[in-house]
Amino acid sequence: MKRVSIKDVAKEAGVSASTVSYVLNNTPTETISQETKKRVLEAVSKLGYVPNLNARSLSSRRSNLIGVLIPQTEPGKELMFSNPFYGELLSSIEYTARQHGYHLLISGTKEDQDYLSIAQNRGVDGVIIVGTYPGENLNALKTLGVPIVLVDSYVKDDDFHTIGIEDKEGARIATRYLIARGHRHIAFISGSIRENGVNIKRYQGYCDAMQEAGLPVDEEAVYSGTVDYEYGITAADQYLSRGKKQSAAFVTADVITMGLIKGLQQKHVRVPEELSIVSFDDVYLAQMAYPTLTTIHQDIGEKGKQAVHLILDAARSKEHHHTECILPLRLVERDSVCDWRDDS
Repeated sequence: MKRVSIKDVAKEAGVSASTVSYVLNNTPTETISQETKKRVLEAVSKLGYVPNLNARSLSSRRSNLIGVLIPQTEPGKELMFSNPFYGELLSSIEYTARQHGYHLLISGTKEDQDYLSIAQNRGVDGVIIVGTYPGENLNALKTLGVPIVLVDSYVKDDDFHTIGIEDKEGARIATRYLIARGHRHIAFISGSIRENGVNIKRYQGYCDAMQEAGLPVDEEAVYSGTVDYEYGITAADQYLSRGKKQSAAFVTADVITMGLIKGLQQKHVRVPEELSIVSFDDVYLAQMAYPTLTTIHQDIGEKGKQAVHLILDAARSKEHHHTECILPLRLVERDSVCDWRDDS
């Protein structure tokens, strides 16, 4: 079926093609009567005209596309979005971009994959990268000449805009809360603990809180795997095999916590009566879990929204100014923690 062109719309409305263009693009420098606008829009509706975005991007040299790259930082992961954190973040990014006339190109990448080739092939107007580490792949992106925003990354480079949270402080808040509820033997359960990553910051915050309280950090209390539901179940088995020596746990992601609770329930270990848990993220499922999760709340939606705004603001600016956005955290108390009397 032949594609309806702007000339077809012009003929139907009895106006020039340029007038149709002015109406559809709301060109502020052109004065078009309301009657003409009405005729044009009626012709568009009648003929089912859809703008050719490829042609528009060629003429404006803008694709109206924002690339979102999520590096695969853990080996063997196929279900990138099985963590509800990513679903909430991407929903916010997509909605905010769409409100400003942009669309997304989403790609997972292997850890050693060339970010530059992905972005160049798509001709994006900006790039958002979630949870990456320092490396040559990032340096190559600088040649693109488009704004780049790093989300949840501890890369120190003024060529990139950044948005994140105080992961270390969030972990301190979580661990201090457990200590205040009477717990002295507290586990730390997380994904891979790597230099310059989110989990190492949260581990440092956990250690700081334990040391402030005069409590030892026991290697047997540290559990590290992958950020997914399945590892939570594995961590439950590890906790039991190590002798259930902790009365509480700080877990660095809600998705791990939900697997942990499931694994403990399968072994008839009660939460919070036998193991209290403070989690991290406060994804929407945190209040649907049983028990509901006491967790460190970060505004995931705001993180996505601000990432898009950083791209748009940088694209409009003629000069590069590094922007760092740090969003606040707070503890949300629910049902996964109880008081503990430790006489040991």
